Amino acid sequence: MTVSNGVMAGAGIMVLLSVVLAAYVSPVFIWLTVFIGIMMLQSAFTGFCPMAMILKKLGFK
Repeated sequence: MTVSNGVMAGAGIMVLLSVVLAAYVSPVFIWLTVFIGIMMLQSAFTGFCPMAMILKKLGFK
């Protein structure tokens, strides 16, 4: 799996998890979804993605 695919998969998992947590635990977890969206937007404009750096260290291509 490439770093790009890993970032997209990780973001998708986190969004789904935050929606489930917001539905069943507390609506406050919707802010996790907002944070993920903000990080994706800033990554698109700046090229800085913390998750990509972590995945590179884990050995993704």
